[in-house]
Amino acid sequence: MLSYNKNLKQLSRNLRKNMTDAEKAVWSNIRGKQLKGYQFYRQKIIGNYIVDFYCPKAKLIIEIDGGQHYSAEGKEKDGIRDDYMTGAGMAVLRFSDREVLTNLEAVLEKIWSGL
Repeated sequence: MLSYNKNLKQLSRNLRKNMTDAEKAVWSNIRGKQLKGYQFYRQKIIGNYIVDFYCPKAKLIIEIDGGQHYSAEGKEKDGIRDDYMTGAGMAVLRFSDREVLTNLEAVLEKIWSGL
């Protein structure tokens, strides 16, 4: 079982209730074991982080990045976070909001390939 920061539980719940349009688009296609029968969780707490989507069977994290992720500070934080996740044996796939909203099929194919 993954360790997690219990102080992030309420924030995680709030993020599930207030997903972005891009997150909703991905979630509607991966929920309910739609991809290869794999279970995904949304806004999953892992360590001191909340990831957008997590598939425990594949040890796969999917992140949908908004504009804040493309600043120098955002890229640095994401690098530290990704290093933590890969160090724990997980793979991280990142997609931009724009990529999801304009080319959802390609995003889903990349996720499928990662499983």
